[in-house]
Amino acid sequence: MMRKASCVASTSEHGFVLVAVLWIIAGLSALAMIFAVYLSNSAQALAVNDTGLKAEALVSASLELTAYQLLLAGDKARPALGSFHFRLDNADVLVSFTSEAARIDLNFAPKEMLANLFAGLGADQQAAREYADRIVGWRTRPTANAANDEEALYGAAGLAYSPRQALFTHVNELSLVLGMTPVLIDRALPFVTVFSGSSNVDVLIAPPEIIAALPGMTPSALKDFLSQRPALTRDSPAVAAALGPAQASATIPISTCRRISSEVVIALGGNQDPYRVLSWHDDVEAGRRPQKMASD
Repeated sequence: MMRKASCVASTSEHGFVLVAVLWIIAGLSALAMIFAVYLSNSAQALAVNDTGLKAEALVSASLELTAYQLLLAGDKARPALGSFHFRLDNADVLVSFTSEAARIDLNFAPKEMLANLFAGLGADQQAAREYADRIVGWRTRPTANAANDEEALYGAAGLAYSPRQALFTHVNELSLVLGMTPVLIDRALPFVTVFSGSSNVDVLIAPPEIIAALPGMTPSALKDFLSQRPALTRDSPAVAAALGPAQASATIPISTCRRISSEVVIALGGNQDPYRVLSWHDDVEAGRRPQKMASD
């Protein structure tokens, strides 16, 4: 009888041990699965970061080569726009660059040019003139001992900030200008800059939307100019004749700033400092950073 009880007890103990072993195995399996998921996520994160680093290295190489080519060409022969191709790190890179003078400078463009741009982008004439007024008001310092009407408008609109009343430091400041809508800002950003430093634009390389915004330009004159432009050189009388009613804009500004592949803006320098990065916009998701600007 005692032997039978002993056998039963032994069997029960073996059962408990088996259950414990099974629980341990299940726990180890769960731990292994968690570790496998962790490794997979880590590998993916490292791969994405590696892609971001490679992309940034390629962009940096593009800047160096663009600055080298532009400086090598010299001031007189320096192209306002162009492109080239190179291979690096098993990647084919196509680089394009354009003078910032191809864009309308928010800090210096006349009010009529700004209004024409917004009208061409879909705003009605009255709203377009209002947008232009507010941009000029944002960038203009009020005269001494005069009522600050621009600041009063922002206060009346219930905004918690006042207009800068100094030069734009970034095109994204358009979102702070009173009355500007997100849709219109998105449409305008490809055509504006703060790096040109000129009240005029380079009509030989500017897009049609900007040529249409020139004061005095008409639809028929725009069509005629665009058809003649491929054959034009930087001869002011010829450009003026081709522009017709907008010939006051025939002065072609020369800018030392180039926009590279729509992502980076550089300013050419000298021998010690060949170029400075003015703006860098990185669209790579890994290590994505906001647009940054030089402090000087």
